Amino acid sequence: MRGLFFFLFSLFCFSAFAQKPMVKAEIDTTNIRIGEQFNLKISVDEIQNVIIPKLQLKGLEIIDSTATDTLKNSLIRKYILTGFDSGAFYIPQQQIFVKNQAYLTDSLLVNVATVAVDTTKVKKFPIKSIKSEPYTFDDFKIYIYIVLAALAIIAFWIYWFVIRKRKEEEEEPTYRALPPYEEAIYRLNELDEKQLWQNNQTKEYYSELTEIVRGYIERELNVPALEKTTDEVLDMLKDFKDADVILTSQETIDKLKSLLREADLVKFAKSKPLAPEIEEDRKDAEDIISNLKPKPIVEEKDKEDGLE
Repeated sequence: MRGLFFFLFSLFCFSAFAQKPMVKAEIDTTNIRIGEQFNLKISVDEIQNVIIPKLQLKGLEIIDSTATDTLKNSLIRKYILTGFDSGAFYIPQQQIFVKNQAYLTDSLLVNVATVAVDTTKVKKFPIKSIKSEPYTFDDFKIYIYIVLAALAIIAFWIYWFVIRKRKEEEEEPTYRALPPYEEAIYRLNELDEKQLWQNNQTKEYYSELTEIVRGYIERELNVPALEKTTDEVLDMLKDFKDADVILTSQETIDKLKSLLREADLVKFAKSKPLAPEIEEDRKDAEDIISNLKPKPIVEEKDKEDGLE
């Protein structure tokens, strides 16, 4: 009975051991030089429900890897590894899952050696001097900005103190004031060219006509004739004539009185003189300007000299 029990137990253990999948990690070399490559192969003797996680390494690097391959009821994955630091590095145990059961591979040791250099066979070169970097815009931009600012200031100075001043001097009026008589005759001719009364602008015509006459009196006799009323202008001329300080006739003063009265009627009473009357007033205005003048001081002195 004991023998039968021992036989069944051994058979069960053997069966359980036989069903355990085998996972294995292999490398084709354990010694490399820096930068050399070697191969790692992980194999599992099972193809159903097998998971090979991402390879975990320390000090070594993966160059390439192949897809999982099936060969004789086994799964195989290959990796190409290398190392760039000298020393001994372990490929740690890798955890493989088979039918949701974790299995571990063996850890593997890889020695990475440096490459010996024979300095006696290496050609020596002299130490090179420091090479200067090429110039860029940033190296000169501060100087460019300073130059541009200086040019802008100079241009502004030239414009403000030279060109602008010269332009103002050129724009200054270069005309000379005409004598009172010449100015009045000139303005009368301008008034004729406007043809105001011919275009039913009689009020504007008389306003400008009397303004010309008053302006002449103001300039010629040095009195504010433009600011005075008609009666004030006539009284002032009467006083001048009585004082014998102007050269004119009573007829000229009467023409002035008639012209100013007519202008007042046109401007304020809306009177509308006929064309012959307007032409006559224009002629009277020119006669007034021609015959109304101040008495020369030189003549007064000559008279005094004659009396002596």
